[in-house]
Amino acid sequence: MNMFRGGCALLLAVPTLACAQVSAEWNVRLRNEHVEDHAFLHDADATTLRLRLGAKFVWSDEWSALIEGEGIVAGGAHDDGANGRRTLPAIVDPEGAEWNQAWVAWKRGGKQATLGRQRVTFGNQRWVGNSGWRQNEQTFDALSLQWHVRDQLDVRYAWFDRVHRVAGDRAIDPLARERNLSTHAFWLQWASGATWQWQAFALLHDDLDVRTASTATSGLRVSTTRKPQTTGPSIAAEYALQRDYADNPLHFAHSYWRIEPAWTFAQATGRLGWEHLGGNGAHALQTPLASLHAFNGWADKFNATPPGGLDDRWLALEGAARAGTLEWQVAWHRYDADIGGDYGSEWNASLGFPVGKRVKGLVKYADYAADGFAQDTTKLWFQLEWSR
Repeated sequence: MNMFRGGCALLLAVPTLACAQVSAEWNVRLRNEHVEDHAFLHDADATTLRLRLGAKFVWSDEWSALIEGEGIVAGGAHDDGANGRRTLPAIVDPEGAEWNQAWVAWKRGGKQATLGRQRVTFGNQRWVGNSGWRQNEQTFDALSLQWHVRDQLDVRYAWFDRVHRVAGDRAIDPLARERNLSTHAFWLQWASGATWQWQAFALLHDDLDVRTASTATSGLRVSTTRKPQTTGPSIAAEYALQRDYADNPLHFAHSYWRIEPAWTFAQATGRLGWEHLGGNGAHALQTPLASLHAFNGWADKFNATPPGGLDDRWLALEGAARAGTLEWQVAWHRYDADIGGDYGSEWNASLGFPVGKRVKGLVKYADYAADGFAQDTTKLWFQLEWSR
């Protein structure tokens, strides 16, 4: 692994910077998050400001590189995973500064290779994602390959040497900072006609720090899309099987499925959904490299699947107004165990809106009502974001 990281640094240093075209990339996000969790005596509040700044170097149509850092400052009373305030609810946006990405890339025709610390997302990010909702995103020390075989067929592969997690480099728990891996991810995407899309994937996840987290997952996803401003049905369906892998001392096989029919009308879309993460009472299907906040409710009660598994059923309505400048969403979730008992229910709502020409505003709300799992929790966010 040291050789891998040393090789990444060498590759970034080899090209002559003076010969490159250089452009700046930046993003600023200001957020206030308030959490009321009945498992704690006091509420939590965090105001965080993130600056992400990068320089992209382009030498030719084939060669490019990116160096990107980010810094976060925070105020308020909360547990960020690094400040030791364990008597308060968690808001995992810790202060600090670190390298977010540092990679070199080559592309020719429909082929592309990227080596170094990078953002990697596959599909809907249920299995591999960057957890972009948190101020400190998840990135990977990785080699990623992509091949655009033809107009309707794409093949992707990635090997992950290390994952840098959202808790940052200062987290008290070293396993929350980063994990040493030897993980292989395969993704094949095929479009059939104008609306149908098929994805087949395999994730061979070898966690070298926590052997019981090593899993092999393979699956298939099919979805349909509608053209903008058209009325009618669409659907997304996915099935996967997860087993123990590598040196995992446990033995299990868990099923996963997700089905989400939808109907679009005017400028709104209504959705029904059912997602199943299997469990046997002692162990359950897990998605440790996913963008977790996007799934199973914004209160984040199920980032780690309980041992009894999870059945999440939901109703959602989303849409846009004012030529797409206002974006809104309302959803209701019902959570149950795969084996035994109820968990609870949750309401989610959000409104995105412009503030001037270059700033995006967001108000977001989550309300989890416990019914056998965890405690009642309410979260509220106010956010402004600038980017280039």
